[in-house]
Amino acid sequence: MDHYKLLTPGPLTTTSTVKEEMLFDRCTWDNDYKVITQKIRAKLLEFAGASKEEYTVVLMQGSGTFAVESVMTTAITNDDKALIITNGAYGERIVKMAKCMGLKFREYSVEYNEYPNEAEVRGILEEDQEITHLIMVHCETTTGILNPIDMISKLSKEFGKTLIIDAMSSFGGMEINVPSLGIDYLISSANKCIQGVPGFGFVIAKLEKLLACEGNSRSLSLDLYDQWKEMDKDGKWRYTSPTHVVAAFSKAIDELIEEGGIPARFNRYQNNNQILRERLAHIGIHAYITAEKQSPIITTFLFPNEQFNFEHFYSFVKERGYVIYPGKLTDADTFRIGNIGEIYEEDIQELCNIIEEYMGVLTK
Repeated sequence: MDHYKLLTPGPLTTTSTVKEEMLFDRCTWDNDYKVITQKIRAKLLEFAGASKEEYTVVLMQGSGTFAVESVMTTAITNDDKALIITNGAYGERIVKMAKCMGLKFREYSVEYNEYPNEAEVRGILEEDQEITHLIMVHCETTTGILNPIDMISKLSKEFGKTLIIDAMSSFGGMEINVPSLGIDYLISSANKCIQGVPGFGFVIAKLEKLLACEGNSRSLSLDLYDQWKEMDKDGKWRYTSPTHVVAAFSKAIDELIEEGGIPARFNRYQNNNQILRERLAHIGIHAYITAEKQSPIITTFLFPNEQFNFEHFYSFVKERGYVIYPGKLTDADTFRIGNIGEIYEEDIQELCNIIEEYMGVLTK
């Protein structure tokens, strides 16, 4: 396979030094490896602005979806009821999880290019006294919309609800102060903005909430509480961990810090996004999400005209060294381009040159 740069929201393009960490084999029971696990947990707490007295970090084997499901199955009992806020495919996936587990829940859904309405969410919370948990995806990668985490945080505090945030595609790429927002469970993954590779997710959990979850889980392998109890002793995972991925993630953390931390990475991603939106708009390719709702993570674009053939466009771009997101999740005809990973302004400028070339060929 040829080497391409990935313009997707994870897996994404990683540095050669992150890849090189995977050339060595490590033992899951070895103390040196346990030290790596504990370092990762400590650094993730720092990125979240949280203290070890109030919060903890649990690493969970599998994709980000596994980590989300571990929270759902562990933090929500049969007596609880969740309000799941959706405006994209990843929020809808959480609804599927709730159905599979037989949880009590209510879905509040809005259009994919719209924010949840504060007055409507408030009305639901006032009317439905059974609701105990609020759940929302922060950056909904279906479209690239950045949902209003401050508004949901305010409502969860006002109504005394447990707040679960899927920050899969945002954590590490923008500052999220977990304690000040009152987030009880924040979920993300190794292969997103911290720029590691796929293989595990992680949960930043409020200790007070997690301690009350013993025995709740409907799953053995996805029991977040039991995973935490074992990992908190000395850094040992309960079952076989993705050792190569963990080592690569530790290196990715080092490189995030070297770049200047989350603020510096946010600036790079945001610059990528702004250049992409502005240059493509000049040639008639417009973003699906309005600028004020746009995340710096991934951008969804409308097809420029009826003659536009995505498969042909995708191949044209790929042949020139870039892979964009293959496939759409919206009802409208759209395609997506990721702005994250080891991608810089010169990459985005080159991509725009390629797309301009394609549009020139298409209109001849």
